[in-house]
Amino acid sequence: MGTYTYPTFPYRAPADLIAGAPQRKPLIVIGAGPVGLAAAIDARLHGLDVLLFDEEDSVSFGSRAVCYAKRALEILDRLGVGDAIVDKGVSWNVGRTFLREEEVYRFNLVPDAGHKRPGMINLQQYHLEEALVHRATELGADLRWKYKVVGVQPLGDNGSEGARVSVETPDGHFEIDADWLIVADGARSNVRRQLGLDIEGHVFKDRFLIADVVMKADFPAERWFWFDPPFHPNQSVLLHKQSDNVWRIDFQLGWDADPEEEKKPEKIIPRVKAMLGDDREFELEWASIYTFQCRRMKNFRHGRLLFVGDAAHQVSPFGARGANSGFQDTDDLLWKLALVMKGQAPEALLDSYDADRTYAADENIRNSTRSTDFITPKSAVSKLFRNAALELARTQPFARKLVNSGRLSVPAFLVQSALNTPDADTFEGNMVPGAPMDDAPVRVAGYDAWLLDQLGNRFVLLAFVDDPGQLEPSLRAQATALAAGPVPVETVLVTPHGGNAVGFTVLQDRDGLFAQRYDARPGTTYLVRPDQHVTARWRRSDLAAVRAALARATGQGLTAAAAQPEAVAA
Repeated sequence: MGTYTYPTFPYRAPADLIAGAPQRKPLIVIGAGPVGLAAAIDARLHGLDVLLFDEEDSVSFGSRAVCYAKRALEILDRLGVGDAIVDKGVSWNVGRTFLREEEVYRFNLVPDAGHKRPGMINLQQYHLEEALVHRATELGADLRWKYKVVGVQPLGDNGSEGARVSVETPDGHFEIDADWLIVADGARSNVRRQLGLDIEGHVFKDRFLIADVVMKADFPAERWFWFDPPFHPNQSVLLHKQSDNVWRIDFQLGWDADPEEEKKPEKIIPRVKAMLGDDREFELEWASIYTFQCRRMKNFRHGRLLFVGDAAHQVSPFGARGANSGFQDTDDLLWKLALVMKGQAPEALLDSYDADRTYAADENIRNSTRSTDFITPKSAVSKLFRNAALELARTQPFARKLVNSGRLSVPAFLVQSALNTPDADTFEGNMVPGAPMDDAPVRVAGYDAWLLDQLGNRFVLLAFVDDPGQLEPSLRAQATALAAGPVPVETVLVTPHGGNAVGFTVLQDRDGLFAQRYDARPGTTYLVRPDQHVTARWRRSDLAAVRAALARATGQGLTAAAAQPEAVAA
């Protein structure tokens, strides 16, 4: 059934890990979903040895996570799989919302001109995982399939010395110790449950059916969402196009629906036929029933045990915030962990992972909860408001802004992060300390390129200069000193006119969009983190200022209390 052949990854007997057990490894990842694989890839890009355990020997079954937003695609670019994902996926920008059969609202995700990646792509999770597995293997990550983690015991006070991991394999049981443990075993995390760690929030009393159908259809590659359609009255339906002529349909069922009964083909096929028409041929590829929740762990860091993705936080699927936020977790975590493991930063730096990503999770949960409350109102008053907004949206533009069929994932602006250096100068625009960087077209050595592709995996000082051939001696001296520091910083020049400077990478601001988006003029400098977030900026920097900002960004003198961002009102 369907068009995809699920790969089987080779099992390797654990003889090398059992010899002299319990061995101790520097970094172990539990879970080979998209987020766990991203963590393993990022670890290798930072030069860390990594061992990953997964209890299965293939990719996830069914489409599962579907939508990947622009920021996630930029992270996948940094990991080295962006092109493969975008080439395989279905790019889309337009979302349309219908009341019964009439369109009441639409949005367009097309970003401003001059971005490498589209607003969103759709791609079945199994394609994404397969690409990530190939990349992790290419980079030398040690992936172990059919290795089921059955227990985790923190070592030291609250996991301060790592963890002992108990593993079952086809060749028997063994134990292994980890200096650091990344837990990415999903929403039903066995590790989280076994350790008795809290997860708080709200479980919504509704059920949805996912049906993946293979069909050739001339529908545009758009997101379509119906409230109360005639083919599924009093409920909602969502339609997405994926690769290989697979279409994802989500049917709202209500809380009283019997999950086992609703998954039967004889129940699903009539629903799909009512939607598509009896004359359209299709094949049912995969189906699942889900309930959804908006909740998170109180803390994502427990000593040297670090929780990421759905193991740490869950949101409803409306808005595509699950996998997208999971990629942002590993994006934030791995550069920090690499610095700590290499002795270049204190362990307190990882408190900022906990603080910044719980802050981002709260933002996602707020937005996801609002979407879910609109789609599945929980009171008569909420339903009255929802229906009134939809009716008014037919004719009244102001009401269209109230229609919420899933506000889509956007990256977290970590403006409260303790790692940021507050502005001392005045800037316009959105590239504040804590912001994920905007892309821009550039030219490098005479070739067209993209700004974000020149960054990532290390600290960079972007210096905007009028003529790279006439650099001030102080900038050269500053660049030399920063490159030789305990945490090296590479100085990259950006110029409106092109040119060269011995010893520097020079980016020509091809269309002037860097200057526009970063409010740059000669002398402007930005200190950029390895995850492509702004951490400091100046109209004119000096060595002392950059070193102070770098020390702050790498957690020097940071305490757990200082790492916590201030609460921000919803």
